[in-house]
Amino acid sequence: MKKPSVSPSLFILAKKHRFFSSIVFALACSFIYWGLVASDRYISEAHIIIENTDMMAKSQTLDIAGMLGGKTMGIPSEQLLLRDYLLSVDMLKKLEAKFALRSHYSDHSHDIISRLWFKDASLEVFYDYYRTRISVELDQYASVLVVKVQAYDSVMAHAIAEFMVKEGEHYMNNLARSLAQEQVEFLNKDIEAVRNKVMETRQDLLNFQNKYGLVSPQGTTDNIVATINRMDAQLTDLQTKRAAMLGYLMPESANIVELDLQINAIEKQITQEKERLASPKGKSLNKTVEAYQRLEMHAQFAQDVYKASLTAMEQVRIEASRTLKKVSILQQPTVPELSLEPRRLYNSVVSTLLILIIAGIVHLLSAIIRDHKD
Repeated sequence: MKKPSVSPSLFILAKKHRFFSSIVFALACSFIYWGLVASDRYISEAHIIIENTDMMAKSQTLDIAGMLGGKTMGIPSEQLLLRDYLLSVDMLKKLEAKFALRSHYSDHSHDIISRLWFKDASLEVFYDYYRTRISVELDQYASVLVVKVQAYDSVMAHAIAEFMVKEGEHYMNNLARSLAQEQVEFLNKDIEAVRNKVMETRQDLLNFQNKYGLVSPQGTTDNIVATINRMDAQLTDLQTKRAAMLGYLMPESANIVELDLQINAIEKQITQEKERLASPKGKSLNKTVEAYQRLEMHAQFAQDVYKASLTAMEQVRIEASRTLKKVSILQQPTVPELSLEPRRLYNSVVSTLLILIIAGIVHLLSAIIRDHKD
């Protein structure tokens, strides 16, 4: 008995029917997911800039006239630092400790495609998911950071965005303070060493004065020189007077002898005073003055260094206040009222186009294979 034959056209028709059924099924799944299953996600958005607390620096970094005139501004490094911190693992850990993000994003009440699949997922997997829900973009033209936070609850989205803005401001200020603190600590150690040196040199001066019994050797020297000058003047007067008296008196007369005694006494006194000032033997006053001036010079130098260190300390304190960064909020984190994600109509259209494109590619490949078999 002869078996009934199956027409090839019927076989091809059945394959086409299955192919189009698969397309319809994929389109139906896409519309069902985006229209009914996909969970609503709320977006809280904040716009922030970083400004210096110093007005002069602020006028240099925020060039309003240049912005209005269309001048391209460089990207401030502070903006990039803040962006990197807000997207860092450290920020993720703080958010997890504050808001239990794992529990929120992995809740089984949310659709399985958009949620975090495992509550106990590794940090690397959780961080990758975090980057899909947190966006920090830099507007290079206005130097504004745009922070967008997605969450399954509007209150949670707002709380996360607000926390990130506050933590960012705290981080930027701490970054500037830590640098200033290191400079201050270094200068404090340097000032302490210089202060000890000043006290040491001042004590050396006191010891020298006590040793020689002179408060100011230079002053004593000046007094001796003044005394010698007065005695030289007296000696000149007496010698002039003696020469005049010799014109009418004998050298052996009492007046001449008295003048000779006075002249000899003054000359002897002048010699003694000059030996106090300078002498090849013993300790002369000029050597004492030189040693004292050397000690005084060291003490003055140490004091000048100490003053310069104090001035540098004050400058560092002023610069520290100028380098503080303020995160100015141009737009406070919003409390969303409507879920902006997922974009159901847009995603449905895109999914439809992708399914049709893939189906067209598969159909084209199948036709090519059939042509080669024939």
